[in-house]
Amino acid sequence: MSGEHALHITDLAKRYPTGVEALRGVSLEIAPGELFGLLGPNGAGKSTLIHCTTGLAQPTGGSIQVFGHDAVGGRYAEARQAVGLAPQEPNLDWFLTVEETLDYHAGYFGMPKRERRERTKELLETFSLTEKSDERTRTLSGGMKRRLILARAMMHRPRLLILDEPTAGVDVELRLELWHYVQKINQEGTTILLTTHYLEEAEQLCDRIAFIAEGQIVAEGTSDVLAERFGVTSLEDAYLALVGRKELSRSHVEVAP
Repeated sequence: MSGEHALHITDLAKRYPTGVEALRGVSLEIAPGELFGLLGPNGAGKSTLIHCTTGLAQPTGGSIQVFGHDAVGGRYAEARQAVGLAPQEPNLDWFLTVEETLDYHAGYFGMPKRERRERTKELLETFSLTEKSDERTRTLSGGMKRRLILARAMMHRPRLLILDEPTAGVDVELRLELWHYVQKINQEGTTILLTTHYLEEAEQLCDRIAFIAEGQIVAEGTSDVLAERFGVTSLEDAYLALVGRKELSRSHVEVAP
């Protein structure tokens, strides 16, 4: 529909039984085709926001719509179908092969067998995993596991891809390779929500960025807009102003949830 958002979050709240308020009235809009970055310090609420969007956690207030479909209420199937998630921590089944991992995921989303087979072959080639297709996932290197997790998230052709720190712990060569994959996917029309360890990554890849702190969105915009918002000259300085820390390197700012 006209004016539809890829992701539209309104007044999202999440309070845990312990009394901790992980999200306090978060509102966020991401346009179709946008590559959007979410940055914030430890415990800021990034992972909780992702979990609420993908059904891994139930919010205690507010609404989430994915391409106009309710992601929170009882009829959330269409919203789930539209989302792919590449989590920060590897959650592969160590007893499956690489090919089986992709095929089983596609089956979960209802893809017919022939389509699953064709899509699996396509993604194995795209992510340079063809030679590893018959290997058990537990035997893969850390970099290969990252590739497989991203391929799995793309398997059912989601319209919104959520990448939770996709390059954490990988070497520079693989990081640049994954950047290329992410940019290619985005250019082909997939909307992407990215959390990242690296400010440089956010600057290179993202159209817009939001800072989240203490369960609230505190600033949002392009790198230049955020720098101006905090009265500084760079995204790095803006982030440092947010977290109140002075001695952090540009290439390795830790913002894991």
